[in-house]
Amino acid sequence: MKILITAGGTSEKIDQVRSITNHSTGRLGKTIAETFVHSSSARIDYVTTANAVKPETHEKITLHLIESTLELFTVLKELLKNNTYDAIIHSMAVSDFTPAFSLSEEQLATSITKEPLSPDTLSEWFMTQEKVPQQDEKISSNTEHLVIVLKKTPKIISCLREWQPTAKIIGFKLLVDVSKEQLLAVAQESILKNRTDYILANDLTEITAQSHHGYLLSANGEVKEAQTKQEIAELIVQTISQTNISDGSS
Repeated sequence: MKILITAGGTSEKIDQVRSITNHSTGRLGKTIAETFVHSSSARIDYVTTANAVKPETHEKITLHLIESTLELFTVLKELLKNNTYDAIIHSMAVSDFTPAFSLSEEQLATSITKEPLSPDTLSEWFMTQEKVPQQDEKISSNTEHLVIVLKKTPKIISCLREWQPTAKIIGFKLLVDVSKEQLLAVAQESILKNRTDYILANDLTEITAQSHHGYLLSANGEVKEAQTKQEIAELIVQTISQTNISDGSS
């Protein structure tokens, strides 16, 4: 059995010393990888970041380090084009936006026309500014306000089915302080939209150092529940192993 796991959180550069990132540690992905290794014959390609917690070194685990969403996109596309996986477990927290350009308040004042801006002209202005070479080194702090404009990154989970039509795909959905019904409804929407087989749905308010409450929702609406990272990992490994046997894979 061959498994692809992503874990940790991407980081988007503002300049050479600053970046936008998230709080994902990679601990859940680490636990999933180690559980696969200890309970099955799976070989794992593990895509993560330099700052994330990593699984223990093992001959069955191959690490691939990335930093940004674009790097993740490139590495995953290459791996999925050149390998056939039984399962893809996409637990990495991926940035939805990346810096496009930055301006001091003085630059902003001289760049934007004084006339009212329509959505179309504002969009044109954004595109023009993106073409202006950005500072590669540290942005000067000699301004009271710094304007950073973000642009959307590729939605990687929506590409996985195209790149790997036969793999079992588990996506992850994290919301904050919502009801169980809302959490599962959003997870079901994600399954349909991104053509995954499962979504691990969790709420940030129910994640602590000791506990991690989550629901594994299948495409057919079946819901299984876990209370810790280890339980989530065991649930995912069991689910993938069972579907692998049912499909007749080794």
